[in-house]
Amino acid sequence: MELALVIGVVVIALAFDYTNGFHDAANAIATSVSTRALTPRAALFMAAAMNFIGAHLGTQVAQTVGKGIIEAPDGTHGLVVVGSALIGAIAWNLITWYFGLPSSSSHALIGGLVGAALASASVVHWNGVLDKVVIPMVLSPLIGFTLAAAIMIAIYWIFRNAQPGKTTRGFRYAQTVSAAAMALGHGLQDAQKTMGVIFLALTVGGFVAPTDEIPQWVILASAGAISLGTYAGGWRIMRTLGRRIIALVPPQGFAAESAAATVLYVAAIGFGAPISTTHTITSAIMGVGATKRLSAVRWGVAGNIVTAWILTIPAAALVAALVYFGIHLIVE
Repeated sequence: MELALVIGVVVIALAFDYTNGFHDAANAIATSVSTRALTPRAALFMAAAMNFIGAHLGTQVAQTVGKGIIEAPDGTHGLVVVGSALIGAIAWNLITWYFGLPSSSSHALIGGLVGAALASASVVHWNGVLDKVVIPMVLSPLIGFTLAAAIMIAIYWIFRNAQPGKTTRGFRYAQTVSAAAMALGHGLQDAQKTMGVIFLALTVGGFVAPTDEIPQWVILASAGAISLGTYAGGWRIMRTLGRRIIALVPPQGFAAESAAATVLYVAAIGFGAPISTTHTITSAIMGVGATKRLSAVRWGVAGNIVTAWILTIPAAALVAALVYFGIHLIVE
């Protein structure tokens, strides 16, 4: 029974990873596509490849998700908790994808874990949630906004006397690099979250010890699933990020992607914090738009996005709790 549940949870985790890929594909490439620096298909292929590579660059975030958020009980009960958390996260991903809202898959997963743990009376590491999730959740958009604005102001100053046509062409080429860096950061952040959940399932199922390293097959499977999901695309959200917040030009796209990628790398490698790539790139886009004039940003759309951010953790937690009660009645 436990082996079947472990396999089931791993499959659900990879399904979440896939939805994460197509839900967050826009994070890496929306700006490049909207400025015509890359064609949509080329951008998706590049993002999928860089996501796969990024997933192999570390496991700090995976360790946080697998060990630092909840303490699931061993055996069948713990596997039901983890499975319920994943289903809650997937449900919220699909709801926000349907409405074209760039919410956070990362925080949907965290919310799912917390909701399932509370419903099952399992231990929640609130210090870990505060230090690794809530504080970075608040800081990363602010830093992304400020850093992107600073890069954009520097670009305006450095190229103030340059010929606009040449500058635009140059930044179209530069955006290929910045989009790749963003996709690499997405793989580094988001694929690791799935690795952490699979490791948690293997731990409560008794197949690995909490002190073990994350198995290589878990890394490969997570990297492959998120890459396939990325290549499947996420056109609804891509339109929101690429066009509805602000009409981007190549220098702005380069500034936003460079700022967001920097925040992702520092959070993952420096702090092991599972921050949201969605929050980071969206706030960076707002930052570059605000340097032109505040009215350049469509603040109504931005407000809808922020509302989705605020709702993500409690909404995913509620869905996961309801799923837990349902599965608990059937399985246990």
